[in-house]
Parts: sequence; C-alpha cells; structure tokens
Amino acid sequence: MSTNKRIRPADRSRFAMNRRDLLVAGGAMTMGFAGFPLLVSHAGAQPPAERLVVDLATEPGSLDPATTYDADGWSIVHSIYDSLLQYGENGELEPLLAESFELVDPLTYRVVLRDGIVFHNGEILNSEAIAFSLAHITDEATGSQVAGNFAVIERIEIIDELTADLKLTSPAPWLPAQIAAWLVMLPPVYASENDFIADPVGTGPYTFGSRALGDRISLTANEDYFPESPKGQPVAGEVDFRFVADATTRVADLLSGTADVVRNVPVDQTAAIERNGDRVVRIPISGAAFVRIPTDEEPFSNPLVRQAMNYAIDVPSIVDALLEGNGEPLANVFVPNGLGYDPNLEPYPYEPERALALLEEAGYPDGFETSLDATVTERTDIVDAIAGQLTAVGIRTTVNRLELALFNSGDYWLGSDPAAAPLRFLTWRPLFDPHTLLSLVFSNTGFLSRHDNPTIQTLIDAFSAESDPATRSEIGVALGLAMHEEPAAIYLYSLTSLTGARADTPEWDGRGDDYLIAARQ
Repeated sequence: MSTNKRIRPADRSRFAMNRRDLLVAGGAMTMGFAGFPLLVSHAGAQPPAERLVVDLATEPGSLDPATTYDADGWSIVHSIYDSLLQYGENGELEPLLAESFELVDPLTYRVVLRDGIVFHNGEILNSEAIAFSLAHITDEATGSQVAGNFAVIERIEIIDELTADLKLTSPAPWLPAQIAAWLVMLPPVYASENDFIADPVGTGPYTFGSRALGDRISLTANEDYFPESPKGQPVAGEVDFRFVADATTRVADLLSGTADVVRNVPVDQTAAIERNGDRVVRIPISGAAFVRIPTDEEPFSNPLVRQAMNYAIDVPSIVDALLEGNGEPLANVFVPNGLGYDPNLEPYPYEPERALALLEEAGYPDGFETSLDATVTERTDIVDAIAGQLTAVGIRTTVNRLELALFNSGDYWLGSDPAAAPLRFLTWRPLFDPHTLLSLVFSNTGFLSRHDNPTIQTLIDAFSAESDPATRSEIGVALGLAMHEEPAAIYLYSLTSLTGARADTPEWDGRGDDYLIAARQ
C-alpha cells in the first residue's frame, strides 16, 4: 500500500405525541458541545458592505484558539486566524496556509507552506510558526481540552523556511482533521512578546479591532489577505460580532434592522423573517445531537437501560414537529457524508412499550430518577421533550440549564461535581472525521469520557490507527454498529444551521463545519 497521500486543491396511543404534545410535555418537565454547505446564491457580483452586524448566541470566554470550543467562538477565531488545512464545500480537506500536506511515510507528514503569507502585524509566515503554534496548544499551561490529540506529534523537523516534517510516534490518519479545526498559525515573534490572546494577530480574512466584554467583538477586513485563499475574501469592511443570548431578541434585531445576520434562528420564527422580506439560510452541517449516557454508574452501566432510553425517544416527531424537518434521525454519532456513516443502519424506532419491557428486564420495573444537563443556549423545547418522553417510560428526568462555561468544565463532564447530572444533551460538530468526539468522549482514556466498553474501545483504537481510507471507513461502520447495539448515548439527529440575513446583506459561503465567516470565494 502506498503511503504517499497528498491533500489537494405496537399500541402506542398512550405515548403518541404531536407537535402540541411535544411542546406541552417539554414545558411541564422544566425543573431545574461541535456536499454539506448550502451556498447562498452567487448570482451577480455584490460590492463589499461597509459594516455587518452579526448576532451570536454566545460570547467566547477567550480568544485563544486552543481553548475555544463552540461554533460561535470558532466563527470569530477562524475569521482572524487560518489553519494549515480547512474543510472544502464537500467535506474534503484542502490546503489553506499549506501549499501541500503530504504523508511521506506512516510516521511523517510533510507541510509545505504557501510563500509570501504575512501575518496582520507584518511578520512573515514560516516553518517556525508551525512549531510555535503546536507548542502553544500542547503546553499544559494553556489548558486546552484537545491537547491530547496532538501528543502523537513527537517533534517537528524544520527543513527550510517553508517546509517542515511532523514526526509521529504512531500512525495518525485523523491528524489532518485535528489540524484543520485546532492548529491555527500564531506569529512566533509577536506572540512571544505580547498578550496575543487579548490582542490576537493571525493571517485570516479579518483583523482584530476591539472587544467590549459582554457586548461585542469588532473585526476589520484584511485588505492584504492572499487572493488564492479557499476561505474566500471579506465581504465587509467591518464586522461587529454581538452577543445576544436570547433567540427571540436576535430575530427582533434582524427584523428591526439592528442586526444584518443572526445565528441560530428558532424554527418557529423563520416565517416571520421571510414575511419581512429577509431570508433564512439553511445549511446542513457535519454535526450530531445526542444525549451522552455514562457507563460508569448504575443504572446506566446496564446496556438494556441504555437501549430502553433510545426506544423511549420519538426522534422523527422531534425532527418533524420541533425542527420542521431540518435534520435526519441518526443510528449513532456518525453523520451523512462523514467517515464511517452507514446509510443502511436504521435508527432506533420509537417503541415506548419495548422501553418499558427492557427496563423491567434490567431490574427497573418502576423506573428510576435521574437528571439531564443542557446549556442555556440549546433549544428548551427539544431538551424538555426528551425529558418528558423519558419520564413517560418511568425514567423520571429533571433538566438542569447551565451557562456554557460551567457546562464545559471538566468537573461537569466527568461528574466529579456533585451537582453534575449523569446525562448531558450535546451537539457536536464537525464530524467529517469523528476522531475528536470518539477520542475525547467515548474512548476509555478520553479527557471528557465516562464511557468504557472493551469491544468499542478495540474498534476506536483500530479506527485511530488505520491509514488506508477505505479500510478505516469499514472499521468506522463496524464501530457505529457496536455503538448502536450497546448505546453510548441517546442518538438524536443530524444538525442544520439556520441563519437569518437581511435581504440586502452581502452573500457569504456557508460552511459544513458551522463557522460563520463573512467571506466569499
């Protein structure tokens, strides 16, 4: 096998629910993370806007790319910075700052940088930036949750100003996907002498302008951005990212003209936007929604209980009634057009009577009490509908709503905080290559994991080590089947981004990784 690979250019009446039932049941239960892109029509050239105001749901806790873990934060980070690679419009990896990225042997990736790339401060991009950026994300002082995904890089050998070899301790076919998401290039000289987190400098299509904590971050178009960038060119002279947690307020901002673009539009407010003469951009993204179930405590250590929880949830009705069809029920955490996805594997059907029978077989004929954590940014109606349907089969579920920073803390992920719920409602993107999710959340050594299954672990290890894409995909299919048969989660649906835009807003390229970058090819 050649290793030379190059990245180039029953009676269910007592359980049946319609839309109104889902909403009512969900509300009654309120008791208490990441060809896909649908490109906006590019008919006719549009001049750049002077200024765009973009409402985001969440404010990044930091502008350090190594510790930014949500799609809103990534939208800002990847507007300022560039990675060596990025995902193209069909989910394929393509060079960004790299001119080429080649596997020259099983333990060596060779990076050749584009010549003449300049950081916003005038510093020239060279091979030293690769080593410096890697050192930052793996530094214990940085505290990055994804640092472990780069531990496979033993050292970087600098060949010349534009060429470097990444020397690995073991084969890592998943590494390019990690690089695309996390390893943005930092300017070594500037970052060594300045607080680059408070005043970031990258090579991206926008430069950092200012930050008003709790309110907004302002960026300015990079007029010297390299024209051949597959990320596209800025569509506005300035972009103000404002932080507006309430979805109804974001939509009101759009309707009033206070905002030009708003993220995470509620499904039931899309019609109001379109009646106003504005538009809703629907972008299928490479991501999944699921409820993480731990296997390290009873009763969840019993696979029959985890199966029962999957049979208890009417995912098709949630997709149809609450998402208006924007999503696809999933059989596991693998998504369409992602590595390892099996279109022939059927999702769990909605069979609450079977859920009751499985709970009885598992020794819980009267059910049990539990709790479910979700962030305040997630859809209340969906989370409450899931809790309501679990309660309907005897799994009496309390919902806790947490601020994003608390939800993402290690103590809550691992359940070491007594207030942490065993169940967690998650959305995760991108999943073109699901290695990050598998290694962090479902591997028994994962930084965020409460899951341990020997069969699944063996397949995760094989999936991580296999270099041949076809064989790796086959292993992924087998892994998906194992995760379906002994569930690691309540599997829900694939994700769709709904973004509102005023009619006269310049068009931008939708992205399957869910970054909102005001740029267009």
